[in-house]
Amino acid sequence: MSLFPDDNLSATSNSRSSSTQSGVLLSRPLAARMRPRNFDEFVGQKHLVGSDAPLRRAVQAGRVPSAIFFGPAGTGKTTLARIIAKNSDAHFEDFSAVTGGVADVRKIIATAKERQTKERQQTDSNTRTILFVDEIHRFNRAQQDAFLPHVEDGTIILIGATTENPLATVNTPLLSRGRLFRFETLTQDDIKALLQRALTDERGLKSLEIKADDEALEIIAWSANGDARWALGALEMASDLVVASQHRVLDRASVTEVIGKRALSYDKSGDNHYHMVSAYIKSMRGGDADAALYWMARMLEGGEDPMFIARRLVIQSAEDVGLANPNALVVCMAALQSVEKIGMPEAAIPLAQATVYVATSPKSNACYVALHRAQDAVKNQPPAEVPHHLRAASIKGAKKLLGEGIDYIYPHDEPDGIAKQDYLPPDFKTETYYEPTDSGHEAQIKARLEAWEKKLKDNSKK
Repeated sequence: MSLFPDDNLSATSNSRSSSTQSGVLLSRPLAARMRPRNFDEFVGQKHLVGSDAPLRRAVQAGRVPSAIFFGPAGTGKTTLARIIAKNSDAHFEDFSAVTGGVADVRKIIATAKERQTKERQQTDSNTRTILFVDEIHRFNRAQQDAFLPHVEDGTIILIGATTENPLATVNTPLLSRGRLFRFETLTQDDIKALLQRALTDERGLKSLEIKADDEALEIIAWSANGDARWALGALEMASDLVVASQHRVLDRASVTEVIGKRALSYDKSGDNHYHMVSAYIKSMRGGDADAALYWMARMLEGGEDPMFIARRLVIQSAEDVGLANPNALVVCMAALQSVEKIGMPEAAIPLAQATVYVATSPKSNACYVALHRAQDAVKNQPPAEVPHHLRAASIKGAKKLLGEGIDYIYPHDEPDGIAKQDYLPPDFKTETYYEPTDSGHEAQIKARLEAWEKKLKDNSKK
């Protein structure tokens, strides 16, 4: 997504100022008018546009790499691509994978080749074409492969933009032919600087002579969740409001009237979803109940399915708490059933209870580790035959004719209910899968297993 596109703006920034500047109708959105024109006007992403940033230095040296720009919406991906093209004397093609297809890409590439051929013949120069593909993750792998030969032969410099994780959504061959550049969420100070510039810049709202309270700008900056496009759209709407009322002072009341309740930054299908779920899980694993509750509340407020959270709790209780506190699984299953039977918003209460319970429980992943060890044995070793003494002997003649179940020792008939016998074939390569820890209830299990082992050894000596 671009920082300041001319089109495809959010609903907030679709408003058009009805005021005039020097007699000209300000018909273009504020975000479009305030698009940075060079590296120095660019706000944020200092690791990319700072004076010593590798990308900026490469562009200024005339070595523009094919690249994938990835990061949240409204952080400057399209804008930076345009600035790079301007500083490279390159022809710029802006393309969206949402509205276009491979056929459109082929036309662009064909035109780029014609342009190169014509310029070589006339001036012996070679104007490069920067093809900016917004939402490149919308192309499937076969469609992405269409770029490869043209990136390799220099027909185009490809800059793809995505809000998704490129390692999961962009072809490896395409990634290997360019560089990855991460765009970070803009800080509140970044957003506030953009708002202040828009109020005083000739391209922005200077002619409206609006005075803005510092608190009003802080509210917009906080509500923007790092999205500059949204922030400028909100500022434009609030400015229209105060101009229409002849007030011309942007204060808390006017900003709040425009913004209303700003949805928290949460995309149930995007990277932010997985980052927030990861933070939730890791907070519980680390024993921080407050952090876990915060991330849970963020997910619920952002529209996450409470059943998703409930299922994660059940998994977490078995994976990270395990037998250190067996009741954790019971509590989390109860929370899941509460979500099914009660629904939101009340179901958030048992979810919170289960979250705190898991976070504050003693932890052990011994069962989780044991499962993976057993699964590895299944995958990497020849399948073990069931020993004859463990086989089912309920079918008539199985014991007498086939020897099934012979020599099986019934544990309840043995001292302390423990029988010394092999439960895997003697020649099967075994290792200890389950190793109990000293955490919580599992310490009792560890002591019990050690006691059993000692008794079996003592009984074998008799």
